[in-house]
Amino acid sequence: MTSALENIKVVDLSRILAGPWASQMLADMGAEVIKVERPKKGDDTRFWGPPFIQPATNEQPPQAAYFHCVNRNKQSIAIDITQAEGQQVIKDLIAQADVVIENYRVGGLAKYGLDYDSVKKLNPRIVYCSITGFGQSGPSAHKAGYDAMIQGEGGLMSVTGEPDGLPMKVGVALVDVMTGLYSCNAILAALMARHHTLQGQHIDIALLDVQVATLANQGMNYLATGENPKRLGNGHPNIVPYQTFATQDGSIILAVGNDSQFAKFCQIAQCEEIAKAPEFATNEQRVINRDKLLPVLATKLATYTSQWWLEQLESVAVPCGPVNTLEQVFNHPQVKHREMVRKVPNQAGQLIDTVASPINLSATPLKYSSASPNLGQHSREVLAKILAYSDERINELFGNDTVS
Repeated sequence: MTSALENIKVVDLSRILAGPWASQMLADMGAEVIKVERPKKGDDTRFWGPPFIQPATNEQPPQAAYFHCVNRNKQSIAIDITQAEGQQVIKDLIAQADVVIENYRVGGLAKYGLDYDSVKKLNPRIVYCSITGFGQSGPSAHKAGYDAMIQGEGGLMSVTGEPDGLPMKVGVALVDVMTGLYSCNAILAALMARHHTLQGQHIDIALLDVQVATLANQGMNYLATGENPKRLGNGHPNIVPYQTFATQDGSIILAVGNDSQFAKFCQIAQCEEIAKAPEFATNEQRVINRDKLLPVLATKLATYTSQWWLEQLESVAVPCGPVNTLEQVFNHPQVKHREMVRKVPNQAGQLIDTVASPINLSATPLKYSSASPNLGQHSREVLAKILAYSDERINELFGNDTVS
C-alpha cells in the first residue's frame, strides 16, 4: 500500500528530541529518513538511561529507551562532519533529498558548507528546517535552548504548580515535543508549497516561539487583562469546577464544561441548591467565586469512592475520569483498542514495543517497519544504494574513519 510520503527523502542532522520527533513523524508517514550521527558517539540520547533496551548484538552498548521513543523507521549513517570527505557525503545526500532537518546553533553548519544558503545551491528544491532555542535572529539567537529552561523562560512554569508552591515543569519535555509537531507541520506545508513555487525554502523554528504560541488561553488571558495568571495547581483559569478532587479512596478529574453539566453534577452530589444559587449558577460566577465553591465540592467528593463517582457521573454525561498511572494507561481498554502500543522489529528481527502515532490515515496508513537503528547500521547500504558509491570509495571512507 502506498504511503502518504512515498518517495520523499529526508536527511536528518538533528539529535535529542525536537528534530527527531519531527523526522520520526515523517518516517511514520512513509518518508525515507536518513539519520546522520557522529561516529562512535551518535545521538546523545542513545545513552540517556537507564532504562535501556538491549541491542540485538554485543557490537554496541545498550541503547536508551529515550532514544527508542523517537527514532523508529529511520536509517542511521555515522559520518564525521568535521572532515571534508564527510561533508561531501552529506552534500551528496542533500543533493538527492527533499528535506533537511537540523538543530545546530545558529550558523553552526556554515563552516561545513551545510547551511541553507550553501545547500540550496546544490538543491534549490530543498526544504530546510532549522530548529533552535531562540530562532535565527534576535538578541538571544546565539544562545542554546533546552526544554526545561524554555518552559521557564517561556512562561509555562509560571502557570504550572500549586498556588503556594514552586513553579513546576511539565513531566515530559513538552516544548521539544510541540516543537517537533510544529516543525513537521511546517515541513509538510513547505512540500505542498513546492508544487506551485517549484522551490524549496528555509523554515525557522524556535523553542521559545513555540512555547509562547502554545500558552494558548493563558497567553490570551494575559493580553486581555495585563495580569499575570496565577498557578492553580490542577485547577483551570477559565472553568470551574475543572480539576482533580480527592475521593474516599483516591482522586478523579472533574471536567465540567458548561452550566448544564454542573447542574447534573449537583444532582448526583445531592446539592442541587448550589447549582441554583446566583453565585454559582453560571461558569462566570463559579470562576469569580471559586474559593468559596471548591471547598464545598471537595467535601462532597470525599464521601464516596472514585469508582462510585465515575459510574454515577458518566451515567448523566458529566465529563470525569481517573488519574491513571502509566501501567493503568497502557492497560486501558480504549488505549488497547486504539492500538497505541505496536510491535516493531529490531535489527535481529526481535519484536519490541513502541508507542504508536495518534495519526490514523484511512487510505495511506502509517507504517511501523523497524525499531530505532544501531549507530551507523545503514552506512554501507546508504553509500552503495542511494549514493551509488563504488566499493573502492566506500572502503576508503571506512578506512579513514570518515564513516563508520
